[in-house]
Amino acid sequence: MKIGFIGLGNVGGKLAASLLRNGYDLTVRDLDRGMAEPFLAQGAHWAESPREMAEACDMVITCLPSPAACAAVMEAEDGLLAGLSEGKIWAEMSTTDTDEVRRMASLVTAKGALAVDCPVSGGCHRAATGNISIFAGCTRETFEEVLPVLTTLGRRVLHTGDVGTASTLKVMTNYLATVNLVSCAEALTTMKAAGLDLATTYEAIRISSGTSFVHETESQVILNGSRDISFTMDLVLKDVGLFQEIAESRGVPLTLSPMIVEIFREAIEAYGPRENSPNIIRRYEEPTGLDIRAPGFPAEIVDDEPEEPGYEVTVWRG
Repeated sequence: MKIGFIGLGNVGGKLAASLLRNGYDLTVRDLDRGMAEPFLAQGAHWAESPREMAEACDMVITCLPSPAACAAVMEAEDGLLAGLSEGKIWAEMSTTDTDEVRRMASLVTAKGALAVDCPVSGGCHRAATGNISIFAGCTRETFEEVLPVLTTLGRRVLHTGDVGTASTLKVMTNYLATVNLVSCAEALTTMKAAGLDLATTYEAIRISSGTSFVHETESQVILNGSRDISFTMDLVLKDVGLFQEIAESRGVPLTLSPMIVEIFREAIEAYGPRENSPNIIRRYEEPTGLDIRAPGFPAEIVDDEPEEPGYEVTVWRG
């Protein structure tokens, strides 16, 4: 299968590298051609336009920062839709709006092609090793066709239902991760104010009922001081905003979600949209004058698990 990949950013570049590392015939494209040079040096091909890529490849994957960016790639005169035809596959791996991914999927299927929304979850460090988790929204028949590719890109692959269900679940998981991040920032700052050693605090959380995936990753880069997980505040606000919209459109009266949206709006005003998301800790460091750092923690999170073949996660139904 010839695969095209558009969007070689923090996550997309690592996903595309998994395909190349595992022997796929890969064509790449990014607005910044410099992002593609390492792939081209390893044997990947370059597409001059999304249309050219769609015409040359069996499956095209998009991994882009916003629904607007995806729409531009898809619907431009030389976009993907212009090159898609019967039997080809479009897979959307961005974190995006459910209604928008469904709209785009309808345009894809009108061309006789197949559509999958398959966002990832688990952090850039797991994207780098092919151990990230993937949600896949599509028909069961399409899922089985793309499963070999998805199990190359990730370790755990969950078929979530029709197109759009994966994107809905993904913004929910990002909302939960953001709540965890803010609660970890508040906990670490409060323990520092109470005179506790922060390395001991980290371990107390890690071995207790208070732990979480976010604590075991993002708390480490907070304590290191790098605050770098290759994810920025504007992307956080986009994702939690999408979750809030889902709730509002269905009349669900949330309490925490609006607070999280407001926290990140204020943080973006104070620190800028491209500030690393774990630097939400600054919201607590600055008014207290406390330094929430401790020696011995890594500047970045690296996946220390070996790359393993992926598999479909089955839903437990009792």
